[in-house]
Amino acid sequence: MCGTCAFARRIVSGKGAHFIMCGLARVDAAYVRYPRLPVRQCAGYRPIPARGPEGATPGSP
Repeated sequence: MCGTCAFARRIVSGKGAHFIMCGLARVDAAYVRYPRLPVRQCAGYRPIPARGPEGATPGSP
C-alpha cells in the first residue's frame, strides 16, 4: 500500500538498505515514521495522482 501512496518517500541508508518513510508521521503522531511492511490498511492513504499522456496531472492546463 505504501508503494502507491502520495505521502510515502523511499529512503536509502548509507549502507544501501531501503525504507519507506510515511510523510504523515511528521504532522500526526498517529502514523509511524517507518511502518512495518506490508501495510494492508491506512486511514491516511492517498493514491499517487495518475499522470496524463503528456506527464500532466488531470485538470491541469
